[in-house]
Amino acid sequence: MLLSILLDFQWIHLLQPQWYIENGGLWFILLVVFAETGLFAGFFLPGDSLLFVTGIYSSDLISSALGFSTNSSVIDLLILGILISIAGIIGNSVGYWFGRKSGPFLFERKDTLLFKKKYLYQAKDFYDKHGGGAIIMARFLPIVRTFAPIVAGIVQMDRKKFSFFNIIGSIAWVFTMIIAGHYLQRFIYNSFGFDLKKHLEVIVIGIVLVTTLPVIFKLVTGEKKKEETE
Repeated sequence: MLLSILLDFQWIHLLQPQWYIENGGLWFILLVVFAETGLFAGFFLPGDSLLFVTGIYSSDLISSALGFSTNSSVIDLLILGILISIAGIIGNSVGYWFGRKSGPFLFERKDTLLFKKKYLYQAKDFYDKHGGGAIIMARFLPIVRTFAPIVAGIVQMDRKKFSFFNIIGSIAWVFTMIIAGHYLQRFIYNSFGFDLKKHLEVIVIGIVLVTTLPVIFKLVTGEKKKEETE
């Protein structure tokens, strides 16, 4: 099976939630969540849409991983939520550790065209003021959630404070997405006869828009305010 997966593999598959569901199941999902929240190279992985689709296929994923069915959608969601939350917590912790180890070097590094030490101090001030909220909110923002724990480590955010909000943020993000996927799929199918399992591309596009538009809006309005003040 592994050989057939490798032979059929294309790079575009890494952006498709259904590819992970069909080829690796729960274990691939845990790996993706860990990588997206703890490794630099994981920023492009489909975290939100993958968790949403995980909620849709929750019963299939659990029965495949355990070898038997629990016959309870609530138990399935609970098991998935706990395991994936742990993967997210560990991922963020690795990112924080990496940032904390590399932080002293960066603070001593001289400014270059692409690196300005003042940005680190600004980031430190931001985390000192909004640290907990920033860690939680970052979970719901693609790309940002990959680098937030690393930056938190770089600016030497208090370890206990980071750990607390890391746990809260991971649980909130994971359970929100998988529960939304599970129950929205049922609601839409029962109300309109529209099966999201057959139209997963709609989910991906919708989630990308929902998670990125607020960020783009914030950046645009922020630039306008900056120009007005200048």
